Amino acid sequence: MARRVTPLGVILAGGLATRMGGGDKGLLTLGDAPILSHVISRLSPQVSAIALNANGDPARLARFGLPVIPDSLPGHPGPLAGVLAGLDWAAGQGGTHIVTAAADTPFFPDDLTARLTAAHPDLALAASPSGRQPTFGLWPVVLRDDLRAALQGGLRKVVLWTRAHNAGTAEFPSDDAFFNVNTPADLATARAMQAAVSSAPDLP
Repeated sequence: MARRVTPLGVILAGGLATRMGGGDKGLLTLGDAPILSHVISRLSPQVSAIALNANGDPARLARFGLPVIPDSLPGHPGPLAGVLAGLDWAAGQGGTHIVTAAADTPFFPDDLTARLTAAHPDLALAASPSGRQPTFGLWPVVLRDDLRAALQGGLRKVVLWTRAHNAGTAEFPSDDAFFNVNTPADLATARAMQAAVSSAPDLP
C-alpha cells in the first residue's frame, strides 16, 4: 500500500464576523496571543503546511508568516468557498488533500487529522454530540472542480455537497472542543476556558 501523504492545512477565516461587529475574530486576544495563533499551534503538528483563507488586505495577517488565499468566488458564499480556495492552493503545491479548521475555534482536537483520515481516506467531516462540524474536514484536491461547479450553481450548504460524495464522519466526544467565538459573550467564555486550562496543575 502506498504511503499516505500528510494533508496540507487550511484555516478558514473568510467570514464576515457580523455577530462580533465585523473584523477578524482570529485577531482577538485569548490568553497571551490572538485566537488565530492558538489555531495555528493546534493545526501545525497535524499537517505538512498551512495557509489562511481570508478576504481583504492580506497585510493585516502578515505577522503569522503564512500564505493568505482569498475566496475565488465573489459575494462571500460561505465556508465551501474557503474550502475551494484551499483546494486550489493545495493543487498548486502538489498536495492531494487538505484539512480545514475554523479560525475562531481555538480548542479543536489535537488528533483532528488522524481521526478524519481514519473515518474516510478522502472526504470526511468532524462531528460532536451537537452535530456535524462542517468547517472541520478532510477534502480531496481531485474534487475541486466538482465543488467549483456546485458553488457556481448556487450550492452553499457543506453537508449537502459532502453527502453527495459519501463523506465519512469522525465522531468526537466533546462539544467544548469545537467551541467557536461568534459573539462578545463567546469571547468571554473562551477566555474563561483558556484560563482554566492554563491554571490546571500538570499531571506527574
